Amino acid sequence: MRRRPFLDQRRPSFNRRWQLRPWWVRLALSLLLPLACLVLLLALRGSPDPDPASVSTDSSRSAATSSPLLPQRSYLDGVTDALNITDEMLSAHSFSRQLTDQISLAKTYVVVAKEANNLQFAAELTSQIRRAQSILAHAAAHGGTVMEQEAEKAIRDMSVLLFQAQQLRYDSGVTIMKLKGQIQSLEEKSKAEAEKSTKYGQIAAEELPKGLYCLGVRLTMEWFRSTELQRKFTDRSPAVQSNLRDNSLYHYCVFSDNILAVSVVVNSTTLNSKHPEKIVFHLVTDEVNYAPMKAWFALNDYRGATVEIQKVEDFTWLNASYVPVLKQLQNAATQNFYFSGSANRGTPIKFRNPKYLSMLNHLRFYIPEIYPELRKVVFLDDDVVVQKDLSGLFTINLNGNVMGAVETCMETFHRFHKYLNHSHPLIRAHFDPDACGWAFGMNVLDLVEWRKKNVTGIYHYWQERNADHTLWKLGSLPPGLLAFYGLVEALDPRWHVLGLGYTTVDPAAIKEGAVLHYNGNMKPWLKIGMEKYKGFWDNYVDYSHPLLQRCFTR
Repeated sequence: MRRRPFLDQRRPSFNRRWQLRPWWVRLALSLLLPLACLVLLLALRGSPDPDPASVSTDSSRSAATSSPLLPQRSYLDGVTDALNITDEMLSAHSFSRQLTDQISLAKTYVVVAKEANNLQFAAELTSQIRRAQSILAHAAAHGGTVMEQEAEKAIRDMSVLLFQAQQLRYDSGVTIMKLKGQIQSLEEKSKAEAEKSTKYGQIAAEELPKGLYCLGVRLTMEWFRSTELQRKFTDRSPAVQSNLRDNSLYHYCVFSDNILAVSVVVNSTTLNSKHPEKIVFHLVTDEVNYAPMKAWFALNDYRGATVEIQKVEDFTWLNASYVPVLKQLQNAATQNFYFSGSANRGTPIKFRNPKYLSMLNHLRFYIPEIYPELRKVVFLDDDVVVQKDLSGLFTINLNGNVMGAVETCMETFHRFHKYLNHSHPLIRAHFDPDACGWAFGMNVLDLVEWRKKNVTGIYHYWQERNADHTLWKLGSLPPGLLAFYGLVEALDPRWHVLGLGYTTVDPAAIKEGAVLHYNGNMKPWLKIGMEKYKGFWDNYVDYSHPLLQRCFTR
């Protein structure tokens, strides 16, 4: 079958379809169209004007409905709601808003005028501020708006003063410069006060409290007038003498001139021990405190623990020919650095504390020589409190290392580069600046390994090279870090909790800690000690003791 041509398949045009309709249909449609247009025009003319508010409401609703992607409220609507702004404040002709703005600006100019010593102008501004505030207060009290007749003169007078302030160059630039100067001055004062606080805190930490001085004097008197007390140390049984060398017992050593602090260390250790009769304390003090220290431990019993007391002056082998610290002490420059305080004004006072030259502070580096027959000891500082049984420390495997210590490198401050001068070629060549630091105060010491590795000789080497204080400046920890470098076994942090003498410590860590260390200036026996931590120390001081009652007022 033959297909129809393409043009024959198209729909008929509008004109052709119109011509195909009957004539009466075409006539009716022609008449109805003009009539509909006429009716629509009449209806629009007769309808009333729409309400603008309803139109805006309807349009906003339709916009919100028809276009959900558009924000329903403007940013300014949110600001006005948040600030509780009234229509009065938003009005361009509001007197209260003008007065409020002028008051804010005038207060700034008052400060600047006083700084410029223009007190009369500052007084005039202050008077106008009070006047404007009085007008606003009166309007608020009567629940109305600020009236033109009372506000117009106040606004005009304030405008004159503000214009005068601009002529006096009290503009924003000058104000900013003056404020910057004030901030700089305050920063300098703050720095000076911080330095004073550090200085006075250091002095307070170095001073001997009156109560401790009193205790030492009274104990000295007791010792020399009581032959019975003296016999307790001179006439010791062979069993006690044997305990001092028995390596199956738990040996602790403490070096201090603070009688009460040492008493707390011994008391807290024995009270929390499962086997206090196996504990041996080796105490070393100085000549001044030797007699009172012996008197105190002769007067008190510590659950059967053995206590040995020696004085550092009896160690005649500790002399300037052997000990670098004592040799340096004979040097005039060293004496000037530590004792005069005038050698280096740029050096903080804490670095010039003479206690860092005390042999009691450096005696920890000679423990194998002081106790040649012992194989393992636990070293304790005198500012610690023991909360748990420490016998487990003596069974810890140090894996061939000399010392067991708690590391303190959880923060960047406690790494080697914070204690040592890594710009010095000797330090830079031998030590990693990011090596982890550790803490003295509670340390397990394998004296057999110590002697094998000659740690004391290493300590001497570095002390001799620091005679000019260029390798480090502070205390016994820096030379300890060098002497024991690569010879320290990290212990569980719960064995030794630090910071109770200078910072805030996590209560959970305190609760779990075996040894609490009051490192820092705020020792618990000082008035500057942190009150929230003093209780842990006071728990082991018997303030009902007759001697303590005489010397300490509670």
